[in-house]
Amino acid sequence: MRIARFTTGDEPRYAIVDGAPGEEELVVLTGDPMYTPGNVTGERIKLTDDVRLLAPVIPRSKAVCLGKNYAAHAEEMKDITGPTGAYPIVFLKPNTAVVGPDDPIVLPAYSDDVQLEAELAIVIGRMCKDVLPEHAEQYIYGYTCANDVTARDVQKQEGQWFRGKAFDTSLPIGPWIETELDTDDARITGSINGEVVQEGNLKDMINGIHEAIAIASEVTTLLPGDLVLTGTPAGVTTLSHGDIVEVEIEGLGTLRNPAIRR
Repeated sequence: MRIARFTTGDEPRYAIVDGAPGEEELVVLTGDPMYTPGNVTGERIKLTDDVRLLAPVIPRSKAVCLGKNYAAHAEEMKDITGPTGAYPIVFLKPNTAVVGPDDPIVLPAYSDDVQLEAELAIVIGRMCKDVLPEHAEQYIYGYTCANDVTARDVQKQEGQWFRGKAFDTSLPIGPWIETELDTDDARITGSINGEVVQEGNLKDMINGIHEAIAIASEVTTLLPGDLVLTGTPAGVTTLSHGDIVEVEIEGLGTLRNPAIRR
């Protein structure tokens, strides 16, 4: 089931996304289905230009991110601070970094090399801490596309990753939450202006979905709505003003954002 957060010019609402690509309709719900029953209202809205999809969730507190979780990306990032191995680099992005589909990625003035990182994000459905991998499934609400936008030059210069990873608009997510996804075998791509620059498969992750939740929850308590980002495949590429950036995950959808420099 696909759950979207949207607006038609008024307060944000939630809906089930129904229909084939290009023919989607929003089946409007009474509330946020993560926290309430989310009953169907009977209202259906075509997914057109009059509808603006929003970030499908605003994390209650944070996004916990796994770095170097694909072997090929770990190799291309071997000059970045931190070891490469079975245990990934773990870092945070604040909820203020989150934007939704079609919202601009604002390239920070302090960086000349801002890059895309196409990722799968796990949406946490229940508070959890110290979860074992074999119990992780019960804490998953669903999945969404994410772009872990990174100021790469700053990340390379500094031992901490905060300025390189945590700036406003550095975490586009969307277009919706998919509650059922084959995470064992799904293609993931990152594109700039229609050209694929990143390509991988979720099965290539060093640490899988359940292990990612275990790693994140060992460090910090995960709250409903928090995100766990699972790393990016190889091919990270610099963004320029005016670029259109897309993250596509097979069986989930496509997240699209423009990049701008002010």
